[in-house]
Amino acid sequence: MTTSTDPQAYLAAVVGRLTGPNAPFELVEEDVRGAQMPVMRHRNHAVHELLTASRAYGDRDYLVTETRRMSFTEHADAVAALAQALADEHGVGVGDRVGILAANTIEWVVAFWATQSLGAIAVGLNGWWVPREIEHGVGLTTPRVLIADAKRAAVLAQTDVDVPVLTMEEDVPRLIEAHRGAELPTADVSEDDPAVILFTSGTSGKPKGALHSQRNLLAVVDYHRYNDALLDAFAGREYDPARPSDLRYLLTSPLFHIASLHNLVVPRLATGSAVVLFEGAFDVDRVLALVEREKVTNWGAVPTMAARLIEHGNVRKYDTSSLTAFALASAPSSVAFKQRLRDEVPFAKDSLVDSYGLTECSTGIAVASPMDVQMFPGTLGRPIFGVAMEIRDPFGEPVADGDEGEVCVRSPYVMLGYWDNPEATASSIRDGWLHTGDFGRVDDGRLRLTGRRSDLILRGGENIYPTEIEQCLDEHTDVVECVVVGEAHEDLGQEVAAIVVVRAGATVSEEELRAFAAERLSYFKVPTRWRLTTEPLPRNATGKVSRGQITF
Repeated sequence: MTTSTDPQAYLAAVVGRLTGPNAPFELVEEDVRGAQMPVMRHRNHAVHELLTASRAYGDRDYLVTETRRMSFTEHADAVAALAQALADEHGVGVGDRVGILAANTIEWVVAFWATQSLGAIAVGLNGWWVPREIEHGVGLTTPRVLIADAKRAAVLAQTDVDVPVLTMEEDVPRLIEAHRGAELPTADVSEDDPAVILFTSGTSGKPKGALHSQRNLLAVVDYHRYNDALLDAFAGREYDPARPSDLRYLLTSPLFHIASLHNLVVPRLATGSAVVLFEGAFDVDRVLALVEREKVTNWGAVPTMAARLIEHGNVRKYDTSSLTAFALASAPSSVAFKQRLRDEVPFAKDSLVDSYGLTECSTGIAVASPMDVQMFPGTLGRPIFGVAMEIRDPFGEPVADGDEGEVCVRSPYVMLGYWDNPEATASSIRDGWLHTGDFGRVDDGRLRLTGRRSDLILRGGENIYPTEIEQCLDEHTDVVECVVVGEAHEDLGQEVAAIVVVRAGATVSEEELRAFAAERLSYFKVPTRWRLTTEPLPRNATGKVSRGQITF
């Protein structure tokens, strides 16, 4: 048998061997919550099944930090103990919410898996929220218990939240020790039962909780397993699902985002890979020293982190030869920026990947390979395995290739909906298709975005909707009206800018408004550019502010 020298033909043959009848990733058409779509025949049906299977990886590294190391066995033991404590002492069971509010740490991961073993819903609260935002998130999801680090526990003490709080520094280790030796609970859950709530900003001005199912997380796991199988095929190895992966993944983004939780911590428990978890504020030297020490092979970073690498100017003093996969995610970056990154950062030259995804989709929608980044600059690649994507006009009809429209997707990765928000869910998911609110076009199968969710600001990987900030500023007695927009920023992608119309005779200053906002909003939402005026904002015929006419 001869092997085709045509890369596309060879790829098609490999995909056929992996996804055809009786193959490890055989695809079949099934009904998923009322919509027919391809799913994998051989799949798990409960997230906690991954925990039970992970014991087979024994003493291999699962979680690694600068100062700690936890094997798969140690992790499974800790999860079983904490799960038993949550059930016995706090009554946590199937469908209950468990809030997690903390910076990246091993205990965050253990708390997440303990929740999954009980069939409860892990609520990843944004660790950068201020008290008012925390009150909203907790009030919306009504967790039975909150697990927080000491810093966030102190913030919780300043709120009206009336929920038991367990600290990661004292309570979690105490509970694990008290219940050491417990058997891992295995709750009875179905594929489309909820598993996780992660927050995404909403146009209503309040963060919305994207509700992900057991199926969503497990489909993401199978997507990553499939990618590993593709790598094996191209390396000339036979795929063996029982063989642990020797890849080592660097985690630098917050665990309350899908990039770190759904697409790193969860699938790597299933593949036996090490997760090298960076703790604390991003620091290039500490990160690269960790890459060198732990022989990191894969890293997904937000563009702001990549910009720090360029600014560092001395990346080459570290041995990063192990790093062969480097991806940009969570925020857009320019063609010029990606080229500069490839030119100035050695490990990005031949490995840079770009992607497009949403919290609502659990994982990426489209991925641009290193070849796409180099040969088709500005595109975000083709839809990933399992994603059906259409570009639709305002009437919901698909448009021709090359025409602009709204990006709509259907897949087993798409969320169940927004927690306790049926109106927003019905608006976003129609007939099984998620309407992203993003606009783009498809050229030769590759997606190119032309507009991001109308008014959305993307600052350093964080999604910011102006409405929330505008509503906050409107609370100030000297503010008549205001508009918040995103302004281009070389490092962060965009920065938050505010034009504020103040009442006649008011003496309020930019500094006062900044302090007012900082008390009510996360630091990354507080405007860094301001213009105070007494002139009314420009509006269109329907009375809406004409953001396109807003300039500094």
